[in-house]
Amino acid sequence: MGGIPFFPQEASTAAPQVDALFFFLVGLSTLITLGIAALIIYFAVKYRRRSEDEIGEQIVGSTALEFVWTIIPTGLAMIAFFWAAQLYLHRVSPPSNSLEVYVVAKQWMWKFQHVDGQREIDELHVPVGQPVKLTMTSQDVIHSFFVPAFRVKQDVLPGRYTTTWFEATKTGQYRLFCTQYCGTEHAQMTGSVIVMEPDEYEAWLSGGGGPGAQPAPQSPAAAGQQLFQQLGCSGCHKPDGSGPGPSLLGVFGHPVQLESGQTVIADESYVRESILNPTAKVVASYQPIMPSFQGRVSEEQLLQLIAYVKSLGSQQPGTPPSAPPGGPTPQSIPSRQAPAQVATPAGTPAAGTTPASAPAAGTPTAGAQPTP
Repeated sequence: MGGIPFFPQEASTAAPQVDALFFFLVGLSTLITLGIAALIIYFAVKYRRRSEDEIGEQIVGSTALEFVWTIIPTGLAMIAFFWAAQLYLHRVSPPSNSLEVYVVAKQWMWKFQHVDGQREIDELHVPVGQPVKLTMTSQDVIHSFFVPAFRVKQDVLPGRYTTTWFEATKTGQYRLFCTQYCGTEHAQMTGSVIVMEPDEYEAWLSGGGGPGAQPAPQSPAAAGQQLFQQLGCSGCHKPDGSGPGPSLLGVFGHPVQLESGQTVIADESYVRESILNPTAKVVASYQPIMPSFQGRVSEEQLLQLIAYVKSLGSQQPGTPPSAPPGGPTPQSIPSRQAPAQVATPAGTPAAGTTPASAPAAGTPTAGAQPTP
């Protein structure tokens, strides 16, 4: 008769590292607690009052003892600190070969999209032995992504992106939980991470996914490219930089000089802010006339636009943008001559222009994920 395991199984590269630190802290705490308890009992017996007329003796302090009980606990605390800091730095630095997955949390489900376009709800399929990076945001309130078997837990926040990563070491199905109270059905916001052999994972991607998956004819980058064209962004952000907005080729992941004199890195958060609040960080030599897309594009569409801008990161300015994997070529998508509202960083359309085909709030466009 099987019982409830004291610990969840270790199914990722991080699990034994986290467990080792945990057991060290538990052991250290137990040692200190037992040591203090033993000293209390020892001194209570040794220095007890033996008669009514007994008078206690004055005890002179010991400098050596003061050093011992200061240096030893400090040294043990520093061991725990540096060990935890090293583990933390490792956990917040995904490997360069990580498989990227975009995550949108909402009351009360988990929505995943792979870079190849495959979408899932409350299930995440990943290959064993491959680092997986999750870029996550919330559509409503604070959630928290937690897979006990992987020892991975990361808050998922509205209005910004958080990331985490893991590398599964065992195939199987592992429970996914939300550990931040997020409303009346918080306890039902669960799911599964299904770890597969690499060849089985490739077959799953190419075969349509099976249970829990939705057909996805376009990758996020390809859907973002189409949305980029539909919103008229290409009228301002021309590849050669001749438009009212800067070229986005080679921008992602690199420093951007701002009008204020500051320099920022063009990461996911920067692109998101430039779409929703374009006047917050204006690129040097450009005017702050770009309108905001706050409330006009969904979280899925924001991730698609970011994926497209990211796909341009390795391309050189002044060259025509190549099509992202899984998408049409730039020539196959009609470009709008009149620039509309721009949904990309730092560049802005000419004053007085109106959007040619901007989606209404909550209206899905090509490549956008349907809301269940």
